[in-house]
Amino acid sequence: MSTLKPLYALGETPELGHVPEQMHAQVIRPERFGEPNKAFEVEVVDTPRELHPDEVLVYVMAAGVNYNNVWAGLGTPIDVTKNRPRDAWWPDESGFHIGGSDASGIVWAVGSDVSNFAVGDHVVIHCGQWRREDPEVQSGKDPMFCPSFRIWGYETSWGSFAQFTRVQAHQCVPKPKQFSWEEAAAYMLVGATAYRMLDGFAPNTVKPGDPVLIWGGAGGLGSMAIQIVRERGGIPIAVISSDDKVEFCEKLGARGCINRKDFDHWGIPPHWTDDEGQATWAAGARKFGKAIWDILGERRNPSIVFEHPGEDTMPTSVFVCDTGGMVVVCAGTTGYNAVSDLRYLWMRQKRLQGSHFANDEQAYAFNDLVVDGKIDPCLTQTFGFDEIPKAHQLMYENRHPHGNMACLVNATEPGMGRS
Repeated sequence: MSTLKPLYALGETPELGHVPEQMHAQVIRPERFGEPNKAFEVEVVDTPRELHPDEVLVYVMAAGVNYNNVWAGLGTPIDVTKNRPRDAWWPDESGFHIGGSDASGIVWAVGSDVSNFAVGDHVVIHCGQWRREDPEVQSGKDPMFCPSFRIWGYETSWGSFAQFTRVQAHQCVPKPKQFSWEEAAAYMLVGATAYRMLDGFAPNTVKPGDPVLIWGGAGGLGSMAIQIVRERGGIPIAVISSDDKVEFCEKLGARGCINRKDFDHWGIPPHWTDDEGQATWAAGARKFGKAIWDILGERRNPSIVFEHPGEDTMPTSVFVCDTGGMVVVCAGTTGYNAVSDLRYLWMRQKRLQGSHFANDEQAYAFNDLVVDGKIDPCLTQTFGFDEIPKAHQLMYENRHPHGNMACLVNATEPGMGRS
């Protein structure tokens, strides 16, 4: 007869459905804000045992690594531990943050209204949360535009860097059987984000033959975007920072790669009244545009520019985008004070579009591509639970590997979970 315990070691699996009183978690606290290797610390905390009717508790097998919890650890641009109690539908008085916005695991408990998943189901979790009672959600509006929307594991606590996590049932999708726990944990945040950027803003969606310029082609977002464009019949062109990333991107389907370090015009251009400075900047931007033409073998511009560096690259992205095309941006990793020469924007009727994660329909559609074997998660490095700070530190220092990273949680060794 098994003995139920209040706390289990990582990988020591409780009896299915038994929720222990406490759990191990990688925790961020305000007094530790700083670089990731300082901000994260393993603690024993109470397990989130109470569930809303539409929630499930998941026994986390593995967790993905994203830049959002680099920001959480730094405490900038916001302190993620503040302001939750007064604006959350489930007040969080803990004062700490358990991050992690990607996970694979096993459903361990379900709320009273949950009918699409049962205890024991193997799932992948997407990070979009919203209050189902939100009047705008009830009216049929895209939940991404509703006031209750937030990113689980960043704008909420109780993310995937713990033995158990509490999520809404709609966040769960079936785990692809062909993947290990760590492979299944690596792809959803970046993949669904890329899917919405490339498919969510009609009429500027990827169509057969469309050139698409993809910044950071060898990164998590870029590796997903290349494959989505490839599957849609578009022509992915990857921007990279070193030539050792060419083979990786081209194997995923990139028509060609452009090394951004071959150019020096990055950043905010000189003021439009500075004729000499403008001419120098424009020469650099045109040289970059010609590199796109050289890959395509003709003078065609990108129908969509897949943006996330922001400040350093946005002026060039708007410049090279095709007439009637779209620059779609989901981040600002080089800075937020991006500018656009409005003459290129309005005269050429280009679209500058912001995008933020994905709704259920988009996340489910992306997961279908993965389940069908059309998208590779691009997992290139797996860490242990104690190495979660190290993985984020590598990302902070831009020394992380190509593709995506994941960390084992309750999975005891790489490769578990395939069937």
